Amino acid sequence: MTIAHTMTQIEITEPGGPTVLQPRHVPVPVVGAGEVLIRVRAAGVNRPDVLQRAGQYPMKPGMNPIPGLEVAGEVVAVGAGVDDFAVGDKVCALTNGGGYAQYCVVPASQTLPIPEGLDWVQAAAIPETFFTVWANLFEMGGARKGQRVLIHGGTSGIGTTALMLCREFGIDAFATAGSEEKCAVIRELGAEAINYRDQDFARVISEKTAGHGVDVVLDIMGGSYLDKNVAALALEGRLVMLGFLGGAVAKEVNLLAIMAKRAIVTGSLLRSRTREEKAVIAQQLREHVWPVLASGRCLPMIDKVYPLEDVAQAHARMEAGDHVGKIVLRVD
Repeated sequence: MTIAHTMTQIEITEPGGPTVLQPRHVPVPVVGAGEVLIRVRAAGVNRPDVLQRAGQYPMKPGMNPIPGLEVAGEVVAVGAGVDDFAVGDKVCALTNGGGYAQYCVVPASQTLPIPEGLDWVQAAAIPETFFTVWANLFEMGGARKGQRVLIHGGTSGIGTTALMLCREFGIDAFATAGSEEKCAVIRELGAEAINYRDQDFARVISEKTAGHGVDVVLDIMGGSYLDKNVAALALEGRLVMLGFLGGAVAKEVNLLAIMAKRAIVTGSLLRSRTREEKAVIAQQLREHVWPVLASGRCLPMIDKVYPLEDVAQAHARMEAGDHVGKIVLRVD
């Protein structure tokens, strides 16, 4: 398969608004041991990309400064020691950055075959959200059949993925959103919708569960929701934090409430996990979720697709908060 010598990638020229995302022509990256080089056909847009662009994401030394955490495309080269993939394979992958480009190098252990029947756009919308939801809701949160969970941001990419998997695996879900239109989507996904603009989600959950609460809260808000999240938990419930749209610092936390419920408060950043940790998540998805996707269930909800050169518009849409499901870039 022919590989170009140069490619277009999207760079963050400086921290700021969507217009700081600019195309640059650079050499195609060279595949290393244990890696695959993917000719990118589509790339997902995620909240960490937006935070990174704005200078608000904790970038550790060695992290790829090019945004883009998930891609779908064709394998065009394989590195030493890679036996699971061959040139020509159609794959999707969780990247370590660099997805907003025509080519992307990814660890083979974070790469998965595209489930049968899915196109490039659908496949590119899978890795970041499915890795995140599986690792946090099901592994760290321990959600299982017969339990109750609360998902904040129920119509986001993370939210819709979580709700579909809850329905698939027999978990009762509540989810928050800020409009009646979005609440309708949540109900269509089989969950109890709570409009956070005119309802107190902790009170609603108490009423709906006869005071029991939920076993897991998957939270994207952070500091501003901490006390109410704890109030919504059942005894020995788990609060798993994924984001901090409501602030990264929680002030005047009621520690007694946490102690009284024997609650576990935790959280994680997917990007900073080790290659070995991500490989474990990939194998769990392949075992438990890939057969579901191949059957046509729990497919990612696609909000809008933009050409790579219109990446600024894609980021502006995510920041506006009007999207339902995933925003994806199509890469020529």
